[in-house]
Amino acid sequence: MSTMISEIAVAQVGDVCTGQRKLIFVKGRSLLLFNVEGRLHAIDNSCPHNGASLATGRLDGTVLQCPAHGLRFDLATGCMPGTSGLCLKTYAIQEADGHVVIRMPDDA
Repeated sequence: MSTMISEIAVAQVGDVCTGQRKLIFVKGRSLLLFNVEGRLHAIDNSCPHNGASLATGRLDGTVLQCPAHGLRFDLATGCMPGTSGLCLKTYAIQEADGHVVIRMPDDA
């Protein structure tokens, strides 16, 4: 059985300017949107190590550092750079009709 995918408008284009982040809530989940050099990224707002919020994590390029224990994750892949360690849940994102749209499995 295949998983159904929903496309959900979560912001207006321009709501998240270059260098900014935005906390959003979709289907009962806390997500973060990032605009890194004009490219949007969407991740779960939960470190896979212990569930800490990533909203205040330090961002260096596309690498986000968890404020709780310092683990680092690449927003582009969701994974820890250079290791086969933990990975964040990332979501496909696009712009459509002036909105930022996240593609999310219906069972998420």
